[in-house]
Amino acid sequence: MDDRRKKLRFRAWRRGFREIDLILGGFADRHVADLDEAALDAFERLLDAQDQDVYAWITDQADAPAEHDTPTLALIRTFRFELSRPT
Repeated sequence: MDDRRKKLRFRAWRRGFREIDLILGGFADRHVADLDEAALDAFERLLDAQDQDVYAWITDQADAPAEHDTPTLALIRTFRFELSRPT
């Protein structure tokens, strides 16, 4: 895994808001290696946004602004539901 992806995974797990850590960190562990450059850019922009905002966008409590309403955000929303399924 290249340095950029490693840094994104690290940042995804260390947000400071446990719920978003679990969602974004788990997503990064599972998917960041397969993301193309555009998706990595979108993921990085999400990591730059405020935790409460990102959580609201992922959980559909608020509409994401256009710059964050990306296919990557849609993948993260889908991943969130995968986390809540019983195994």
